[in-house]
Amino acid sequence: MTATDRRSTLRAPTAAHRPRRPAVAVDPVPERPAGGTTWQSLERLGGTVTGVHGRDWRPRYLQLAEELRVKITSGELAPGTLMPSETELADTSGLSRTSVRNAIRQLREWGLVRAEQGRGTYVRAPRQRVRRRNAERYQWEKDRVLLDEEERLKTGATEHDTGLTVDDLKFHAEFTRVEADADMAAALQVEPGTPLLRRVYWTSSRHENAPLTMSYSYLPYDLVAANPDLLDASNEPWPGGSQHQLYTIGVELDRIDEEVRARPPSPDEAELLDIDPGVSVLTVRKTSIDTTGRVVEVADVVMPGDRTELVYSHKLQRWKI
Repeated sequence: MTATDRRSTLRAPTAAHRPRRPAVAVDPVPERPAGGTTWQSLERLGGTVTGVHGRDWRPRYLQLAEELRVKITSGELAPGTLMPSETELADTSGLSRTSVRNAIRQLREWGLVRAEQGRGTYVRAPRQRVRRRNAERYQWEKDRVLLDEEERLKTGATEHDTGLTVDDLKFHAEFTRVEADADMAAALQVEPGTPLLRRVYWTSSRHENAPLTMSYSYLPYDLVAANPDLLDASNEPWPGGSQHQLYTIGVELDRIDEEVRARPPSPDEAELLDIDPGVSVLTVRKTSIDTTGRVVEVADVVMPGDRTELVYSHKLQRWKI
């Protein structure tokens, strides 16, 4: 092979072989005003001075990210579209490569685009959202306990939260016997070292690889062992869920307490749930208490913060006037 031949094999691919990028018109982002600190104070508080001066003094990368977000959510940039390169966006917006890079990072944190190593950044298809109406959800589950199995098989809590059907879902369960550590002993009101049944669940849509949620459930082992079927993960998903399982061993729930927190995902959670950098998880510690006041289950539910909604509704008593 001659030197000329070698140079030709290293030449960049022709335009005909490159992925097609859309021609995206991006308005040049205005410079911030010189002097003064009022706009800086407003930005720190999450506001803008648009409408006061008629211009938007938010960080310029955020303005670009917002403009691209509108193009994505409106469908102008369709799912699967290759985003313009940093150089192209810098040229059309008048921003630096650093600002453009920050704008793309913001789009990733919003879950709107995904980066593929060596290929570029693509518009992401909308992710399946989970909307948990917890105030009504648990009563709905309790009401189903007394239905016959045919009715309980028709739908479950995940279908209730997502609008998907049983055929749309993939279910995973792992059961292990563990000893209660200090945290779980306090939560279940048992002695440290008490045998527990640890259940790990996740459910995913057949149209996506990432699970919708993860759940770590703990029950006193001796309580659950009264029905050996409850110790076998192959019996999952159980028609009627945990409340029906507890019903088979004579347990009726009186109430469910919840604590909701937000935190960064662990590396394993970020990988399994396909969470982009900068996105937090919502965690719900769900404590199930029976009619005698005994804690019978503690579950930690982990949900991606960018595609989960927790909805609570509380009926208030009227004043007696």
